[in-house]
Amino acid sequence: MASNEFDLIARYFEQQAVTRKDVALAIGDDCALLDIPAGSHLAVSTDSLVAGTHFLAEADPQWVAHKALASNLSDLAAMGAAPAWVSLALTMPAPDEAWLAEFCKGFFALAEYYNVQLVGGDTTKGPLSITLTVHGFVPQGQALTRSGAKAGDWLYVTGNLGDSAAGLSLILGERACRDEALASTLIDRHYRSQPRLLAGQALRQIASAALDISDGLVADLGHILKRSGVAAEIDVDKLPLSDELRQFEPDLAKAQQLALSSGEEYELCFTVPEQNRGALETALAHTGVKATCIGRIRVGSGLSLVKASQPLDWQLTGYDHFAE
Repeated sequence: MASNEFDLIARYFEQQAVTRKDVALAIGDDCALLDIPAGSHLAVSTDSLVAGTHFLAEADPQWVAHKALASNLSDLAAMGAAPAWVSLALTMPAPDEAWLAEFCKGFFALAEYYNVQLVGGDTTKGPLSITLTVHGFVPQGQALTRSGAKAGDWLYVTGNLGDSAAGLSLILGERACRDEALASTLIDRHYRSQPRLLAGQALRQIASAALDISDGLVADLGHILKRSGVAAEIDVDKLPLSDELRQFEPDLAKAQQLALSSGEEYELCFTVPEQNRGALETALAHTGVKATCIGRIRVGSGLSLVKASQPLDWQLTGYDHFAE
């Protein structure tokens, strides 16, 4: 007999090891009952991943689960929030229990690492898609937003940029790589990004604005510039590129363009006032995450790119979910 919705929920989603004290009632009723700490705002974000758009249907389900949860947790990181709970709506063409078992391994491994409890959701029949809503806490008045950048602030990114786009080009067969170890590393970095949660929390009261890089640096930085009413200048020679990306793309200009346009990086892009730069390194020291200064916020509007102090005319865009 095929499993019904309630069998699947009981078998795969009610067995999570994480049991948080702020969860009064989780899966099994019409709603979860949750406690919010005094003095905190509740940060909430919802994202969907659709087979054929965000991942291939035949992709490793553990990697798909990791990508789905990591991308949502990255939104909390961008706000400086500590993660707490997640709900999951899973749509499947049929109840594939082998796929579900592997999906849950990847999902719960990352959830348990960050002490995130699954508190509800839904399963239904249809084209394969995953919708998550994550919840986290941030002290009142300390949330990082997109609207606080000021002219004179310094522009930073965490980690390296461009690896996700390189990995995706291999997954889609757009590029080939004879070095199997290199190809495996880049593909892994596309699917298994690490949300910068500790870094985001460390940036509270240091960064003036922040977001995560999901649609590409040039596209996402534009949100900060628009919301803050400022311009920015990026020195492309300061972009942090991994050794693996440089090996994959020896042409430096092309590697830099990948770094500027690569989506699904889930690194943080943030601005820091001059008076807070000295505290930045200390704040990030315990996180194990590097931050690289790539430019500065200016008066005006729009983004300019420079190399050796000379302007560049690179016409770059980020990922657009509705582009043909």
